[in-house]
Amino acid sequence: MKLKANIATSDNGFIFNPATGDSYTSNPIAAFILALMKTGKTDAEIKLEILNTYDVEATALERDWEDWMLQLKDANLLEAK
Repeated sequence: MKLKANIATSDNGFIFNPATGDSYTSNPIAAFILALMKTGKTDAEIKLEILNTYDVEATALERDWEDWMLQLKDANLLEAK
């Protein structure tokens, strides 16, 4: 999935959608993921970076990844497929 191009993010986890005026805060891992998403990396590339950077099991990552994508979609932060 890809973040919308106009979504502003910061290193400390602040997320702003200028189209809606909505803002959110995220934890450091979410900020790390958002930064990787903004570089254009694929989901698979991002997951590999997470597995190499953090102490997390692949099965837990897959479960949490799906939840995270649903949250981003619900917040209208992802590009339409």
